[in-house]
Amino acid sequence: MKILVLNCGSSSIKYQLFDMANNEEVLAKGLLEKIGLPDSFLKHKACGKDKYEEGRHVPDHTVGIQWIIDVLLDSEKGVLKDKSEIKAAGHRVAHGGEYFQGSAFVDEEAKINIEKLIALAPLHNPANLKGIQAIEALIPGLPQVAVFDTSFHQSMPEHSYLYALPYEMYSEKKIRRYGFHGTSHKFVAEKGAAFLGLDYRDLKIITCHLGNGSSICAIDKGNSVDTSMGYTPVEGLIMGTRVGDMGLGAILSLMENEGMTVQEANDLINKKSGLLGISGVSSDMRDIEDAAEKGNHRAQLALDMFAYRVKKYIGSYTAAMNGLDILIFTGGIGENGCLPRKMIAGEMQFLGVDFDFERNKDLRATDAIISTDDSKVKVLTITTDEELVIARDTYSIVNR
Repeated sequence: MKILVLNCGSSSIKYQLFDMANNEEVLAKGLLEKIGLPDSFLKHKACGKDKYEEGRHVPDHTVGIQWIIDVLLDSEKGVLKDKSEIKAAGHRVAHGGEYFQGSAFVDEEAKINIEKLIALAPLHNPANLKGIQAIEALIPGLPQVAVFDTSFHQSMPEHSYLYALPYEMYSEKKIRRYGFHGTSHKFVAEKGAAFLGLDYRDLKIITCHLGNGSSICAIDKGNSVDTSMGYTPVEGLIMGTRVGDMGLGAILSLMENEGMTVQEANDLINKKSGLLGISGVSSDMRDIEDAAEKGNHRAQLALDMFAYRVKKYIGSYTAAMNGLDILIFTGGIGENGCLPRKMIAGEMQFLGVDFDFERNKDLRATDAIISTDDSKVKVLTITTDEELVIARDTYSIVNR
């Protein structure tokens, strides 16, 4: 069974075509960027074939997905003879609110509810919905499944997801912590436990998805019980350009005293802060590490602040769960950042972590243990694959 997985952003589409019947093989994958701009660009790679890159104007998501399907059908670049070979489409959808406790078959009600949640994810849900509608237009009747970033965190208890606002803000306006990166957190928790020959439903696990967007999740016996991102992805850790946790009074003061508009404040905390804002160098951890090594004080400060914030969350989540069995690093920084991992987990003996500095050294993008053999808490690097999670959920739901 071949499943097309789509991750539609506001101006981009990431895609993978899986053959679920053949060991979940990735037949093709690619990225279409700059939708709506004159210089739209497609990068495509099919299994056993050369990379294909081309630029052309793509005005909207429907035209973009049609181009992707055409390339998949191309005799030289593609892997399909007919689009009827695609048996289902799986979509990453950013926000499921309280409507979706898990991945869901896309029907009229599901589309209505995804649209209702646009106010909670104005940058992502509209694009995700466009992807669904484009498939409806291009391959009528194809079964579709929505997989939500937020649904894994719906197991959080009230005392974890509520803010200390008047309760009516939640009951009437649904202002609460939702959390994101749920597909990644669940995937690496299961995969990491299995890597050790264990069942994640028997364990206390903290997963650190660290990248340009970063979040941490406390997973107790298979359930998300807390996570660092909140009502929006800006809350929690210091990220590439997002501020993370900060005093709300500070932003209110800036808006009042500097005449900052809501949009300007939003740009400040989402696009101009984080590692970029602190370092003045880049939002990319690799650039910051290079600058710090050359003696750039602000770059070193950004590294120190990033690691410190992650360590605080790990400590608080360990306390909240009354213990920790496995600590997992994933995401672009988590999988490849030897120095950030060392700075975060290198001095956690009080938690039962005996970090192995040699195992961690130069370890990139692989599943591995980076604690000593006798460490009470096992520390792992685990590669994530959110597209595979979407394909698996789609396969499961369509074949019920």
